[in-house]
Amino acid sequence: MELELILLAFIGLVTGVINTLAGGGSLLTLPMLIFLGLPPSVANGTNRVAILIQSIVTNAGFRSKGINTYPFSIYFGISATLGAILGAQLAIEIDGALFNKILAIIMVVVVAYLVFNRKTRLEDLVERVSGKHLWISIILFFFVGIYGGFIQAGVGFLMLLVLSGINRFSLVKSNALKIVITGIYTVFAVIIFYINDKINWEYGLILAAGNAIGGWFASRWSVSKGDGLVKIFLVVMVIIMAVKLWFFTD
Repeated sequence: MELELILLAFIGLVTGVINTLAGGGSLLTLPMLIFLGLPPSVANGTNRVAILIQSIVTNAGFRSKGINTYPFSIYFGISATLGAILGAQLAIEIDGALFNKILAIIMVVVVAYLVFNRKTRLEDLVERVSGKHLWISIILFFFVGIYGGFIQAGVGFLMLLVLSGINRFSLVKSNALKIVITGIYTVFAVIIFYINDKINWEYGLILAAGNAIGGWFASRWSVSKGDGLVKIFLVVMVIIMAVKLWFFTD
């Protein structure tokens, strides 16, 4: 049992880095929790505890490096929360293998846009944070929230696409915003899972400790290394997860 808990904490640490620099860490933690004997629904709820605590600690890491996400994290966080509450209540029947293939395609499209469509013209360096661009993102985050509430894995990639593509935030700032927005709507997800007795607190808190440590160091490291590091990490993670989703699903 002790070895399992140590392994869980290590997986949490790795996942904290993955979630902070790119996204999709839940594709690693959920199978691990199920392997340890938790039913899928309990594994999902337990994983949300780790995500919530990681979000709090990682946000502190970004703030310690001078990255401020206010007020946009609030705008987008409220919109995503409304969507997440709806998404958590939805009972949508979809073939699992087909859904995974769709997600794989989405992730490849997202990383291709982030890496190859980021131009260096002066006008592209100016953040678009008011008017129609603000409202477009608020609306899109409602739908991102639905996805996040329904199935957490991979939601970070969709957030990065909106924040970088619509609002032209740097990838470092987009990651900081992603963390705060995820934390806001995850509060409500945790409440829903708690009410329905779908959380294993021992596993959740151990996983959360690893997530928090990985997220703290990754957040501070990514700020010092800049967008180049984030892009490299995004490419590697998307390729690995897209291949896994496309070819290695039931």
